[in-house]
Amino acid sequence: MPLDRTPPLNSLGFAKAPADTRVVVAMSGGVDSSVVAAMLAEEGYDVVGVTLQLYDHGAALAKKGACCAGIDIHDARRVAEDMGFPHYVLDYENVFKDAVIDEFADSYLGGATPVPCIRCNERVKFKDLLETAKDLDADCMATGHYIQRKMGENGAELHCAADANRDQSYFLFSTTKEQLDYLRFPLGHLPSKNDTRALAEKYGLSVADKPDSQDICFVPNGDYAAVIRKLRPEAANPGDIVDTDGNVLARHDGVINYTIGQRRGLGIGGLADPLYVVRLDADKAQVVVGPKSMLATRTVPLREINWLGDTPLMSKSEWPIAVKVRSTRPPIDAILRPISDTTAEVELLVPEEGVSPGQACVFYDPESSRIFGGGWIHKG
Repeated sequence: MPLDRTPPLNSLGFAKAPADTRVVVAMSGGVDSSVVAAMLAEEGYDVVGVTLQLYDHGAALAKKGACCAGIDIHDARRVAEDMGFPHYVLDYENVFKDAVIDEFADSYLGGATPVPCIRCNERVKFKDLLETAKDLDADCMATGHYIQRKMGENGAELHCAADANRDQSYFLFSTTKEQLDYLRFPLGHLPSKNDTRALAEKYGLSVADKPDSQDICFVPNGDYAAVIRKLRPEAANPGDIVDTDGNVLARHDGVINYTIGQRRGLGIGGLADPLYVVRLDADKAQVVVGPKSMLATRTVPLREINWLGDTPLMSKSEWPIAVKVRSTRPPIDAILRPISDTTAEVELLVPEEGVSPGQACVFYDPESSRIFGGGWIHKG
């Protein structure tokens, strides 16, 4: 009987030595992606670090707290130098503006609450950067995201991170099956962020104590309104705050200064029951307010669905699942009713407040850590 001389799978799942396995690491300059690069370099992989310059380098140098600032490019380069692997900076400013920033501004003005980090993963990092990795003859691309890729009976599956507090599944729901075949997430199994920082200390990385980024990278200090005012000056046009019957209650200084569910800062006093922002109408420059009960949603229309199940979405009329309708909430029980391969309606078994067009609705297996994809909430 002949001996099986196939080499065992390495830690990235390839039947060859690490030295013969090229991996492109998407490096943001933060501790997470730096640890991934250092870990793989130490294991002997052929590592190539790539950092994306997503907007004006000079303007970014003075700003902290965001993932794509100029100082972060410097930090990524330094990690590569210290660990002895090549590092490239790619100018993706135009792509990022067209694919992420412009849509962010337009959807916000349309009364939606956009999630640009998902679009960035979908349209830039896991599309253009992934293609660049293939052009570099890499076997795979690794990132510092907290999510797990596990092999199932039907191929690669997407699973929540071991550390629920760090899980980034909400922001990665649009990862396709084809992309999942190529991607690796070496940090997803770690019990906590402390373990990541311990590894950074072990590798002697200069970013070991670097704070996590908090803001959207192109929104300094979380000031959405300032960014949109710069991109779309008409968004600051004043208008009326009205109730659901159209009665004018107050004036506002631009719909960009309001979000669905907002209660404070409306300038409406003397009411027995508080009012909340229930809708934004940018065309009429109106902020529509109503009682809290109007924020409760049971039916959620979805489009642009990315389905990661083992059987086609349309193979069932109903799917009992759990869903997240915003990144900060835990999954809740729901029923998914497909309309087409890319559209569906989700019924929340318990109504949820603050469900907003422009947000994502992410699908989870109620009985495991697996993610079945998700879709974008729209007005219906």
